[in-house]
Amino acid sequence: MADSTATGARPADEPGQPPKLTTSALADQAPAQSMAQRITPFEVSGGVDESGKLLPVDYEKLTREFGATPINTELLERFERVTGKRAHRFMRRGIVFSHRDLGKILDRYEKGEPFYLYTGRGPSSDSMHVGHSVPFEFTKFLQDTFDCPLVIQLTDDEKFMHSKKLKLEDVKKFALDNAKDIIAIGFDPSKTFIFNDTGGIMGTPFFDNVISMAKRITANQIYGTFGFNSGNNVGEIFFCAVQSAPAFATSFPHIFGDNPAKVRSIPCLIPCAIDQDPYFRQCRENAEQMKCKKPSLIHSIFLPALQGPGSKMSASIDSSAIFLTDTPNQIKNKINRFAFSGGQDTAEKQRELGGNTKVDVPFQYMTFFMEDDEELARIKKAYESGEMLTGEIKQICIKYLQDYVAGFQARRKAVTDEVRQDFFAFKQLTYQGNPNPVKKDSVEEKKEGGKTKVGPGHAKKMSIGRTKPEN
Repeated sequence: MADSTATGARPADEPGQPPKLTTSALADQAPAQSMAQRITPFEVSGGVDESGKLLPVDYEKLTREFGATPINTELLERFERVTGKRAHRFMRRGIVFSHRDLGKILDRYEKGEPFYLYTGRGPSSDSMHVGHSVPFEFTKFLQDTFDCPLVIQLTDDEKFMHSKKLKLEDVKKFALDNAKDIIAIGFDPSKTFIFNDTGGIMGTPFFDNVISMAKRITANQIYGTFGFNSGNNVGEIFFCAVQSAPAFATSFPHIFGDNPAKVRSIPCLIPCAIDQDPYFRQCRENAEQMKCKKPSLIHSIFLPALQGPGSKMSASIDSSAIFLTDTPNQIKNKINRFAFSGGQDTAEKQRELGGNTKVDVPFQYMTFFMEDDEELARIKKAYESGEMLTGEIKQICIKYLQDYVAGFQARRKAVTDEVRQDFFAFKQLTYQGNPNPVKKDSVEEKKEGGKTKVGPGHAKKMSIGRTKPEN
């Protein structure tokens, strides 16, 4: 595989984004008039102020506009209590920041009732960057915590339909390459099913759910949700139904069994970046008409582009991103040359005034990749007080990114075509779920403030393909 990173070239503009609206180009244009924040599955910008300054994404405003619910301390405490696991650093630091019906998934886990995870990737290039890895890192944590099935959709059809440059054979290849990247995150093949939309999945009950959803979504709904118009092709308008289908357990009879009446009651939890939420608002709006459970969602913020927190990394703009194929020297050069600094112009001013960690890209990257909360807090205090200089914080960031990418690359080398095929196989998945579920009436007592002490439930292990009846 040619290393396009070295030349600065990428296969195409990021699908769905007109060239003038690509993430780093907004900062370069610096328009005279202000531009409002805009977040869609195809465009991410925190907006531009009157002076032409690129603004950071306002996630509180976005949560209100999307009608999602912020993840608060109470929900984090409940997550830890129910799972017995410490919340992931993304949850502790507000990187995973909002949700739809996460409480219902915790209810099911507490009772030992089945559910699954669903996430995906639009393969627009042959290599993922570290921003792409963030939702998958969190999804792996959820799979390990809940011990539940996971389905991963590779939307090669979407990228083909959204881009005038990408050929069908390109996106099919990207999907297979990206699948190996995703597998290298560390997912369990006995609990994970990966598929690409142009593969064999369309000849299964999956497509029944695609057309059932498509029948219920009007063109006007799509226009309103995504900002489309008559200039968009019919494939783009139709795709919302394709991305909705994996949210229904009946799409996967090889995993959940072939009794639709029973399988419809199994919901999913979708970890995703907040820009994907519009797809699933349509899905949730129509799920009950299909006699299926609404999917739950848990949203993450974007790993900012190197140019600053008002945009996200782009697969088509090499200088905006740290790619999972980058060498240690490339990572070092990108951070030193392109990473936006919240520090002062001179060392003297930095010592006097300190830096702004809210806009400093190297510090923001450390919040994603540094596990130690106390060390992160120490660095934050030192940088903001002027004790630490810009060059010092960049060096720390470089080391963490180099270690992360090197670890990924070592795992990626072990992902052969045979390993990938195992993840793509239509096979039964096995999982255990909650080994100590509590009885339903006990859960209700807890919700109502009851003080009854509940003993551990019975452990069980299931083959999801043919779910065993409860004893």
